[in-house]
Amino acid sequence: MDKKQILKKRFAKLDKHYIALKEYKSLIDDLLIEINIYEQFVFNTLKPEKRAILDAYLKRFASLQDFLGARIFSLLLDVAGINHTKMSEVLSNIEKENIIDSLENWVELRDIRNELEHDYPEELQEALDDLKFCIDNFEKLEMYYLNSLNFFEKYLK
Repeated sequence: MDKKQILKKRFAKLDKHYIALKEYKSLIDDLLIEINIYEQFVFNTLKPEKRAILDAYLKRFASLQDFLGARIFSLLLDVAGINHTKMSEVLSNIEKENIIDSLENWVELRDIRNELEHDYPEELQEALDDLKFCIDNFEKLEMYYLNSLNFFEKYLK
């Protein structure tokens, strides 16, 4: 199978993560109209199904970002004929191609997401701040996904 076909299959899988993430984001937006989930007391009194939405959002957020970084970016560059050998070169080129707005923003998203996976819920307020960061940055991750897709579509012909 050639690299374009592999990318097509990967984008099909990634699209499922994106759609689910978007649905969870909508549910969280509705929840935020009712209550402030970022306050410790409020969070601690959330029903399990409401917490499950937050957990599912974070899982999809992490999956989308991981998949872009580990399974999409380097193949995009391969299809475009852009040389790279290390992940730092991949990210640098992905930034040059305007798929991500900045390497710093990409790294910050990854770092915050990693903190949540490892600390949650030991330091609850910090975890809630990180959760807020991931929710507030939905549009940024969405942009990275859509930019990747648009970049790939240029090379499908």
